[in-house]
Amino acid sequence: MTAALIPGDLTHDGRPRSFHLRPPREPGSPLIVALHGNMGPDTAGGGLLMHDWNRFADHAEDWGVGVVYPDGCYGSWADGRGVTAAEENGVDDVGFLRSLIDWCAQMHGTAADRTLVAGISNGAFMSHRLALECSERVAVFAAVAGALPADLTAARPTHAVSAMLINGDADPLVPLAGGHSRHRGPNGEVRGRILGAAATADHWARLDRCTGDRTTVTTAGSRRVTAAHGIADTAVTAWTVFGGGHTWPGVAVPEEWAGTPGAASTLEFDATVEIHHFARPLLRPAARRLLPPRSEKENR
Repeated sequence: MTAALIPGDLTHDGRPRSFHLRPPREPGSPLIVALHGNMGPDTAGGGLLMHDWNRFADHAEDWGVGVVYPDGCYGSWADGRGVTAAEENGVDDVGFLRSLIDWCAQMHGTAADRTLVAGISNGAFMSHRLALECSERVAVFAAVAGALPADLTAARPTHAVSAMLINGDADPLVPLAGGHSRHRGPNGEVRGRILGAAATADHWARLDRCTGDRTTVTTAGSRRVTAAHGIADTAVTAWTVFGGGHTWPGVAVPEEWAGTPGAASTLEFDATVEIHHFARPLLRPAARRLLPPRSEKENR
Protein backbone atom coordinates (compact mmCIF):
# COMPACT_ATOMS: atom_id res chain seq x y z
CA MET A 1 0.00 0.00 0.00
CA THR A 2 1.43 3.36 -1.04
CA ALA A 3 1.96 5.77 1.83
CA ALA A 4 0.14 9.10 1.95
CA LEU A 5 2.76 11.85 1.99
CA ILE A 6 2.11 15.33 3.34
CA PRO A 7 3.83 18.23 1.54
CA GLY A 8 5.60 20.76 3.75
CA ASP A 9 7.95 23.70 3.62
CA LEU A 10 10.16 25.79 5.86
CA THR A 11 12.59 28.62 5.35
CA HIS A 12 16.23 28.22 6.24
CA ASP A 13 18.99 30.75 5.67
CA GLY A 14 16.54 32.87 3.71
CA ARG A 15 15.72 30.06 1.27
CA PRO A 16 12.29 28.40 1.02
CA ARG A 17 12.78 24.63 1.28
CA SER A 18 10.28 21.90 0.50
CA PHE A 19 9.78 18.29 1.58
CA HIS A 20 7.21 15.49 1.87
CA LEU A 21 6.52 13.76 5.16
CA ARG A 22 5.00 10.52 6.40
CA PRO A 23 4.34 11.28 10.10
CA PRO A 24 4.92 8.57 12.70
CA ARG A 25 2.02 6.81 14.35
CA GLU A 26 3.15 7.83 17.84
CA PRO A 27 5.47 10.38 19.53
CA GLY A 28 9.02 9.38 20.35
CA SER A 29 9.50 7.44 17.12
CA PRO A 30 12.74 7.58 15.12
CA LEU A 31 12.86 9.64 11.93
CA ILE A 32 14.19 8.49 8.56
CA VAL A 33 15.56 11.26 6.33
CA ALA A 34 15.84 10.00 2.74
CA LEU A 35 18.12 12.00 0.41
CA HIS A 36 17.87 11.85 -3.38
CA GLY A 37 20.74 11.97 -5.86
CA ASN A 38 21.76 14.88 -8.08
CA MET A 39 18.80 15.70 -10.28
CA GLY A 40 20.37 18.57 -12.20
CA PRO A 41 19.86 22.31 -11.56
CA ASP A 42 16.62 22.54 -13.53
CA THR A 43 14.88 19.58 -11.87
CA ALA A 44 12.48 19.79 -8.94
CA GLY A 45 10.78 17.17 -6.80
CA GLY A 46 13.78 14.99 -6.02
CA GLY A 47 12.24 13.92 -2.72
CA LEU A 48 9.27 12.26 -4.38
CA LEU A 49 11.56 10.47 -6.81
CA MET A 50 13.53 9.17 -3.82
CA HIS A 51 10.28 7.81 -2.40
CA ASP A 52 9.62 6.00 -5.68
CA TRP A 53 13.08 4.40 -5.39
CA ASN A 54 13.09 3.21 -1.80
CA ARG A 55 9.54 3.30 -0.38
CA PHE A 56 10.68 3.85 3.19
CA ALA A 57 7.39 5.61 3.87
CA ASP A 58 5.38 2.55 2.84
CA HIS A 59 6.91 0.72 5.82
CA ALA A 60 6.47 3.58 8.31
CA GLU A 61 3.36 2.15 9.99
CA ASP A 62 4.83 -1.31 10.51
CA TRP A 63 8.24 -0.02 11.56
CA GLY A 64 6.94 2.70 13.85
CA VAL A 65 8.94 5.53 12.26
CA GLY A 66 8.42 8.85 10.61
CA VAL A 67 9.87 9.43 7.13
CA VAL A 68 10.75 12.70 5.43
CA TYR A 69 11.84 13.24 1.82
CA PRO A 70 13.46 16.70 1.47
CA ASP A 71 14.15 18.40 -1.85
CA GLY A 72 17.64 19.68 -2.60
CA CYS A 73 18.24 23.20 -3.92
CA TYR A 74 19.11 23.31 -7.63
CA GLY A 75 18.30 19.60 -7.68
CA SER A 76 21.34 18.76 -5.54
CA TRP A 77 22.96 18.77 -2.09
CA ALA A 78 26.00 20.67 -0.78
CA ASP A 79 27.73 17.42 0.12
CA GLY A 80 31.30 18.60 0.77
CA ARG A 81 32.88 17.66 -2.57
CA GLY A 82 32.62 21.18 -3.97
CA VAL A 83 31.10 20.13 -7.29
CA THR A 84 27.31 20.54 -7.07
CA ALA A 85 25.11 23.49 -7.99
CA ALA A 86 23.97 23.67 -4.36
CA GLU A 87 27.54 24.25 -3.20
CA GLU A 88 28.29 26.69 -5.99
CA ASN A 89 25.31 28.73 -4.79
CA GLY A 90 26.29 28.63 -1.11
CA VAL A 91 23.43 26.45 0.12
CA ASP A 92 23.60 25.46 3.80
CA ASP A 93 22.21 21.93 3.61
CA VAL A 94 23.62 20.77 6.94
CA GLY A 95 21.76 23.62 8.62
CA PHE A 96 18.59 22.97 6.63
CA LEU A 97 18.52 19.25 7.40
CA ARG A 98 19.21 19.88 11.09
CA SER A 99 16.33 22.37 11.11
CA LEU A 100 14.10 19.86 9.30
CA ILE A 101 14.90 17.13 11.85
CA ASP A 102 14.07 19.57 14.67
CA TRP A 103 10.88 20.68 12.91
CA CYS A 104 9.69 17.08 12.64
CA ALA A 105 10.44 16.59 16.35
CA GLN A 106 8.54 19.74 17.32
CA MET A 107 5.54 19.24 15.04
CA HIS A 108 5.23 15.44 15.00
CA GLY A 109 7.07 14.25 18.08
CA THR A 110 9.88 12.30 16.40
CA ALA A 111 13.03 11.68 18.45
CA ALA A 112 15.45 14.26 17.05
CA ASP A 113 18.59 12.46 18.29
CA ARG A 114 17.55 9.04 16.94
CA THR A 115 17.57 9.92 13.25
CA LEU A 116 18.46 7.56 10.40
CA VAL A 117 19.73 9.30 7.26
CA ALA A 118 19.79 7.31 4.03
CA GLY A 119 20.86 8.59 0.63
CA ILE A 120 21.97 7.55 -2.83
CA SER A 121 24.76 9.11 -4.91
CA ASN A 122 24.84 12.88 -4.15
CA GLY A 123 22.43 12.05 -1.29
CA ALA A 124 24.86 9.40 -0.04
CA PHE A 125 27.74 11.89 0.03
CA MET A 126 25.42 14.28 1.89
CA SER A 127 24.61 11.50 4.37
CA HIS A 128 28.31 11.25 5.23
CA ARG A 129 28.53 15.00 5.72
CA LEU A 130 25.42 15.20 7.89
CA ALA A 131 26.60 12.29 10.04
CA LEU A 132 29.92 14.06 10.61
CA GLU A 133 28.59 17.57 11.24
CA CYS A 134 25.26 16.73 12.88
CA SER A 135 26.13 13.57 14.84
CA GLU A 136 24.12 14.70 17.85
CA ARG A 137 21.01 14.18 15.69
CA VAL A 138 22.09 11.34 13.36
CA ALA A 139 22.43 7.99 15.14
CA VAL A 140 22.78 5.89 11.96
CA PHE A 141 23.35 6.67 8.31
CA ALA A 142 23.26 4.59 5.15
CA ALA A 143 25.15 5.62 2.02
CA VAL A 144 24.23 3.83 -1.22
CA ALA A 145 26.60 4.46 -4.17
CA GLY A 146 28.49 7.20 -2.38
CA ALA A 147 31.73 7.10 -0.37
CA LEU A 148 33.33 9.68 1.94
CA PRO A 149 34.38 12.98 0.30
CA ALA A 150 38.13 13.40 0.87
CA ASP A 151 37.70 17.02 2.01
CA LEU A 152 35.66 15.77 4.99
CA THR A 153 38.28 13.41 6.43
CA ALA A 154 39.43 16.00 8.98
CA ALA A 155 35.90 16.47 10.37
CA ARG A 156 35.39 14.99 13.83
CA PRO A 157 31.85 14.11 14.98
CA THR A 158 30.96 14.73 18.61
CA HIS A 159 28.94 11.51 18.80
CA ALA A 160 29.40 7.98 17.48
CA VAL A 161 27.32 7.20 14.37
CA SER A 162 26.74 3.71 12.96
CA ALA A 163 27.10 3.35 9.19
CA MET A 164 25.90 1.02 6.44
CA LEU A 165 27.84 1.56 3.23
CA ILE A 166 26.52 -0.11 0.06
CA ASN A 167 28.47 0.07 -3.20
CA GLY A 168 28.56 -1.85 -6.47
CA ASP A 169 31.92 -3.00 -7.81
CA ALA A 170 30.81 -2.09 -11.34
CA ASP A 171 29.65 1.46 -10.52
CA PRO A 172 31.24 3.77 -13.13
CA LEU A 173 30.34 6.96 -11.24
CA VAL A 174 31.53 5.96 -7.76
CA PRO A 175 34.41 3.49 -8.28
CA LEU A 176 34.99 1.04 -5.46
CA ALA A 177 38.62 2.17 -5.24
CA GLY A 178 37.68 5.86 -5.02
CA GLY A 179 38.40 8.66 -7.44
CA HIS A 180 37.06 12.03 -8.54
CA SER A 181 33.73 13.50 -9.57
CA ARG A 182 32.76 13.49 -13.23
CA HIS A 183 32.02 17.22 -12.81
CA ARG A 184 35.25 18.93 -13.88
CA GLY A 185 36.43 22.39 -12.93
CA PRO A 186 36.27 25.44 -15.23
CA ASN A 187 39.59 24.52 -16.84
CA GLY A 188 38.84 20.81 -17.06
CA GLU A 189 40.66 19.96 -13.84
CA VAL A 190 39.54 16.97 -11.76
CA ARG A 191 37.92 17.72 -8.41
CA GLY A 192 35.60 16.30 -5.80
CA ARG A 193 37.86 13.41 -4.72
CA ILE A 194 36.25 10.58 -2.72
CA LEU A 195 37.83 7.77 -0.73
CA GLY A 196 37.43 4.15 -1.77
CA ALA A 197 34.79 1.98 -0.15
CA ALA A 198 37.25 0.13 2.10
CA ALA A 199 39.01 3.33 3.18
CA THR A 200 35.63 4.91 3.92
CA ALA A 201 34.62 2.00 6.14
CA ASP A 202 37.99 2.08 7.91
CA HIS A 203 37.61 5.81 8.54
CA TRP A 204 34.20 5.43 10.16
CA ALA A 205 35.35 2.42 12.20
CA ARG A 206 38.18 4.55 13.60
CA LEU A 207 35.84 7.44 14.38
CA ASP A 208 33.47 5.09 16.23
CA ARG A 209 36.44 3.31 17.85
CA CYS A 210 35.28 -0.11 16.77
CA THR A 211 37.35 -2.88 18.31
CA GLY A 212 37.89 -6.57 17.66
CA ASP A 213 38.04 -8.63 14.51
CA ARG A 214 35.80 -7.84 11.56
CA THR A 215 33.22 -10.34 10.40
CA THR A 216 32.61 -11.17 6.74
CA VAL A 217 29.51 -12.67 5.14
CA THR A 218 29.79 -13.60 1.47
CA THR A 219 26.98 -14.78 -0.83
CA ALA A 220 26.82 -15.43 -4.55
CA GLY A 221 25.97 -11.81 -5.18
CA SER A 222 27.58 -9.72 -2.45
CA ARG A 223 29.97 -9.42 0.48
CA ARG A 224 29.46 -7.69 3.86
CA VAL A 225 32.33 -6.75 6.15
CA THR A 226 31.32 -5.47 9.59
CA ALA A 227 33.34 -3.70 12.27
CA ALA A 228 31.48 -3.65 15.58
CA HIS A 229 31.86 -2.89 19.29
CA GLY A 230 32.31 0.84 18.83
CA ILE A 231 31.27 3.50 21.32
CA ALA A 232 27.68 2.74 22.43
CA ASP A 233 27.93 -0.52 20.46
CA THR A 234 28.06 1.34 17.14
CA ALA A 235 28.89 -0.67 14.02
CA VAL A 236 30.09 -0.06 10.46
CA THR A 237 29.08 -2.41 7.65
CA ALA A 238 30.57 -2.21 4.15
CA TRP A 239 28.37 -4.10 1.68
CA THR A 240 29.78 -4.72 -1.80
CA VAL A 241 27.43 -5.80 -4.59
CA PHE A 242 29.17 -7.98 -7.18
CA GLY A 243 28.46 -6.55 -10.61
CA GLY A 244 26.34 -3.82 -9.06
CA GLY A 245 26.06 -0.40 -10.64
CA HIS A 246 24.93 3.06 -9.57
CA THR A 247 21.58 1.85 -8.30
CA TRP A 248 19.47 1.07 -5.21
CA PRO A 249 19.60 -2.70 -4.48
CA GLY A 250 16.22 -4.36 -4.54
CA VAL A 251 14.80 -2.03 -7.20
CA ALA A 252 14.72 -3.21 -10.80
CA VAL A 253 16.10 -0.59 -13.15
CA PRO A 254 13.79 0.83 -15.84
CA GLU A 255 13.78 -0.94 -19.20
CA GLU A 256 15.18 2.13 -20.92
CA TRP A 257 18.34 1.71 -18.86
CA ALA A 258 18.97 -1.75 -20.28
CA GLY A 259 22.47 -1.98 -21.71
CA THR A 260 23.61 1.21 -19.98
CA PRO A 261 27.04 0.75 -18.32
CA GLY A 262 26.69 0.71 -14.56
CA ALA A 263 22.92 0.25 -14.60
CA ALA A 264 22.89 -3.28 -13.16
CA SER A 265 20.95 -3.60 -9.92
CA THR A 266 20.84 -6.62 -7.65
CA LEU A 267 17.56 -8.11 -6.46
CA GLU A 268 19.36 -10.38 -4.01
CA PHE A 269 18.40 -8.06 -1.18
CA ASP A 270 16.23 -5.00 -0.60
CA ALA A 271 18.42 -2.12 0.58
CA THR A 272 15.44 -0.36 2.16
CA VAL A 273 14.62 -3.33 4.38
CA GLU A 274 18.26 -4.14 5.16
CA ILE A 275 19.08 -0.55 6.10
CA HIS A 276 16.23 -0.47 8.60
CA HIS A 277 17.11 -3.93 9.92
CA PHE A 278 20.69 -2.75 10.52
CA ALA A 279 19.68 0.60 12.00
CA ARG A 280 16.81 -0.37 14.29
CA PRO A 281 18.87 -1.64 17.27
CA LEU A 282 21.45 1.14 16.79
CA LEU A 283 19.12 4.16 16.96
CA ARG A 284 20.33 5.22 20.39
CA PRO A 285 19.94 8.69 21.93
CA ALA A 286 22.76 11.20 21.78
CA ALA A 287 23.56 10.93 25.49
CA ARG A 288 24.63 7.31 24.98
CA ARG A 289 26.66 8.03 21.84
CA LEU A 290 28.82 10.89 23.13
CA LEU A 291 32.45 10.34 22.13
CA PRO A 292 35.04 10.74 24.90
CA PRO A 293 38.04 13.01 24.21
CA ARG A 294 40.64 11.44 21.96
CA SER A 295 44.12 10.82 23.28
CA GLU A 296 47.12 12.64 21.81
CA LYS A 297 48.16 9.39 20.09
CA GLU A 298 44.71 8.97 18.49
CA ASN A 299 44.79 12.52 17.16
CA ARG A 300 48.02 11.92 15.24
